[in-house]
Amino acid sequence: NGNGEGSLDRLLPSVSTGLSPRKRTTSQCKSEPPLLRTSKRTIYTAGRPPWYNEHGTQSKDAFVIGLCGGSASGKTTVARKIIEALDVPWVVLLSMDSFYKVLTPEQQIMAASNDYNFDHPDAFDFDLLKHILRKLKQGKSIKIPVYDFTTHGRHKDWKTIYGASVIIFEGIMAFADKELLQLLDMKLFVDTDSDIRLVRRLRRDISERGREIEGVIKQYNKFVKPAFEQYIEPTMRLADIVVPRGGGNMVAIDLIVQHVHSHHVYVAALASAHQAQPLPQTLSVLESTPQVKGMHTIIRNKETSRDEFIFYSKRLMRLLIERALSFLPSQVHVVQTPQGEDYEGRAFNGKRITGVSILRAGETMEPALRAVCKDVRIGKILIQTNQDTGEPELHYLRLPKDISEDYVILMDCTVSTGAAAMMAVRVLLDHDVQEDKILLVSLLMAEMGIHSVAYAFPQVKIITTAVDKKVNDLFHIIPGIGNFGDRYFGTDAPPDWSDEDLDEPSY
Repeated sequence: NGNGEGSLDRLLPSVSTGLSPRKRTTSQCKSEPPLLRTSKRTIYTAGRPPWYNEHGTQSKDAFVIGLCGGSASGKTTVARKIIEALDVPWVVLLSMDSFYKVLTPEQQIMAASNDYNFDHPDAFDFDLLKHILRKLKQGKSIKIPVYDFTTHGRHKDWKTIYGASVIIFEGIMAFADKELLQLLDMKLFVDTDSDIRLVRRLRRDISERGREIEGVIKQYNKFVKPAFEQYIEPTMRLADIVVPRGGGNMVAIDLIVQHVHSHHVYVAALASAHQAQPLPQTLSVLESTPQVKGMHTIIRNKETSRDEFIFYSKRLMRLLIERALSFLPSQVHVVQTPQGEDYEGRAFNGKRITGVSILRAGETMEPALRAVCKDVRIGKILIQTNQDTGEPELHYLRLPKDISEDYVILMDCTVSTGAAAMMAVRVLLDHDVQEDKILLVSLLMAEMGIHSVAYAFPQVKIITTAVDKKVNDLFHIIPGIGNFGDRYFGTDAPPDWSDEDLDEPSY
């Protein structure tokens, strides 16, 4: 248009010619921190499947939505609108910006003078992108690169994200690779007027990425506009749905959400087909001596004071941890006694022992582990049951570094259905802990939970001090012990509490 330049000037922020360097802007800036707050809930955009089936795997692969469109067409806005409208707690928002290739020194010089084409398919690492998307679709954890737009390189520390029921992948070249297209369950193209896209790109690159207006316009005319016409716009025909006007088109977004809801199931129930079978061989129950039986009598008694409940629970925890340690691998180790004689003993035959507590109640077992394992490392997992869906959901995770070769003692005070324990085991497996190096320890377990965990993860060793046969309709262990966390910490349980419901920890 003849007056286009004047119109752009009115829309752009004022920019001085001596623009000072901006703070680093990375490919993860749109999703840090990894959550999206809406009027209804907080949505975690770092992912996590909310449920696993009786095999310990996702009941269905993730539903992947691919979002393509020109630069600054509003793809991220559309993605956020879809996430909010879906109203599910766990999603992955993956941006193609994370997968720019690292530039060579020669390419760095070209980029500094706005002569490098970032809008060409060759600028992206499609092999890495496809590998990561396949892993996420399977519900695996994966590390993704963090790209720095000021240095045109990747940060040393990559970001860990998890798979989820829904993955939204957006990028200008989202439809440019045949193998990548096969991973997408729904393909959306955001169609926005070219003048609007130019204004948005100018705003973004000047205010967010510290670039000068002349360089932005030069790059747009030389690379962005030709690339859109040659590589991006032709892929519109591959889209299942074209979204005109971007994030403001709520009619299109509602149609997309309805389609996702009709083609993907979020909730799967635990199987109960194995409940009538004998208890698994991977289970070890502490011998019910008069001492053990007496301690159970005290802590199960609803009239027991909190002080006595804590005291005898701690005694049982110590016995339980000692029992669990007996299943760790050992080897012959000869030492010399003060009398100068050799003694043939045993020593731990492994790299390291790590404890992981399922918050809140599992945290009470940490002192018992520390008392018998000097300098043991401790990790924490917070899993809460969604009261609306009955699904366990991961809310907090802190694991020690390099845990993959460790023997892990996973601690929870009670296990009823096994849902929280299964998710915790799955998280450990996602961090490359070997299944046969995981020991699940619990003061009290229901047969249902034992069967569920053992069937899903047959190599996990299960150790407990007692097994109760029943779980009622509210998923309480019968006869049970009550809500362990509330009795231990002196808090009041809600009327509809479950043995595996966990409150936020108080650090």
